[in-house]
Amino acid sequence: MNRRKHMGKRLFVMALATTLLLMFGVRATFAQDATAPVPTMDDITSIKIGIDTVWVLLTGFLVFIMQLGFAILETGMIRQTAAVNALLENFLEAGLGAIIWWAVGFGLAFGADNGSGLFGTTLFFPGIETADTIYYGNISVLTMFFFQFAFAATASTITTGAMAERTDFIGNLIYTAVVIAIIYPIVVHWVWGGGWLFQQGFFDFAGSNVVHTVGGVIALVGAWMLGPRKGKVWGKAMPPHNLGLALLGTMILWFGWYGFNPGSTLGAVGVAGTIGIVTLNTTLGAGAGSLSAMFYQYARTGKWDLVACLNGSLAGLVAITAGCAFVSPAASIIIGLVGGILLLLASDLLEKIKVDDAVGASAVHLACGVWGIISLGLFAEPTLTPFAANVKAGFGGILVAGGSIDILITQIIGSLATIAWVGGTSFVMFAALKAVGRLRVNPKAEMEGNFIDAYEHGQTIWPDILALPDETPEGVTVKAPVGAGD
Repeated sequence: MNRRKHMGKRLFVMALATTLLLMFGVRATFAQDATAPVPTMDDITSIKIGIDTVWVLLTGFLVFIMQLGFAILETGMIRQTAAVNALLENFLEAGLGAIIWWAVGFGLAFGADNGSGLFGTTLFFPGIETADTIYYGNISVLTMFFFQFAFAATASTITTGAMAERTDFIGNLIYTAVVIAIIYPIVVHWVWGGGWLFQQGFFDFAGSNVVHTVGGVIALVGAWMLGPRKGKVWGKAMPPHNLGLALLGTMILWFGWYGFNPGSTLGAVGVAGTIGIVTLNTTLGAGAGSLSAMFYQYARTGKWDLVACLNGSLAGLVAITAGCAFVSPAASIIIGLVGGILLLLASDLLEKIKVDDAVGASAVHLACGVWGIISLGLFAEPTLTPFAANVKAGFGGILVAGGSIDILITQIIGSLATIAWVGGTSFVMFAALKAVGRLRVNPKAEMEGNFIDAYEHGQTIWPDILALPDETPEGVTVKAPVGAGD
């Protein structure tokens, strides 16, 4: 009994002491805060710069991870005889692209243009002198450089997928350099660098036109000028060699898109609502695209097609990228649904006109990129468009209350101008490569018993299944690529 009384007293004393400590501690803290210096405007500005910089860099890292997604998706969607080639080309588009974007591309895209509205003339080779220079909002020149570099690498790698399995490796390096140095940054300047399309009120929040239409046009022209892969039968898709890799790559791309679209706010301070709507619309567009493509393909074939579902999600993402900050969630679902079906119709068209796009890149990125741009002229919300400072408040799409045809006309003009510029320049680029014998891989790589990975790289992704022609293990028969003897 005495022990219990003593224990009770001890608990009471401990509780009282804790309460007194808390009371005096809080008072002391308040007293200390009261004498602390009041933050200055410079302090507040520094905090804003820090928050926005971290946001843009983190989302930029997510966009950069999309390079991995493209590499894995492409590798899974093509035949194993070209897997090493696809991996190396995708990897080098990041490595080579970083140097080219730093030296030339970034300046053409975001440098001052002296009023021409066509291309920038400053910010080439950005370095130490621009480390603390603010480019936009609270974002420095170098932070902007990295974020936009990740976009540039994405635009280039779209082309590689369409031209897979038969492109000369040196030719790939050359066209990657030209795309990132000239073709892509010119369009960037028109839209995001304060150029003539920006001044006209053209909408493209995160790149349906700037990134995806550009990449899709180059992919289409390149695949057409290359000609079909050996063994290609029109009207029949070449089977992917690993659908597991294709799914993994697609999921990485979807994940990376949460940097692609929300990161395009170029800051987090004061735009939490915009980030929220962008993230929501991005998610809904992807989901709608995957479902519409899958169900439409089932209606045509009676099969639940994984490839259609994967590409459908990408189609929805591409389509919603332009308007993710400017349309309602209901509209984003419609945009994604149309994108998923449009993807399959565009793929059918490619087969009819005999363009062999190895992974359907031009169907996903060109067709759905154009749709994403046009959809803004239909669904842009007047309450959201003021976010774009180059457009008069209250503008909206023709299918929403209070809308007009103005946005739709501007969107069509911008899309056509982009297609004309990219189509013309990429034709000249690929024609020059073809003229010097650097567009299609050497015919020896397509002869029976040989394949592009063996010829170009001396490697194979599955050596225990597909050995190199001159290193055949005893008892293993090496099969030539499908159609290599045709």
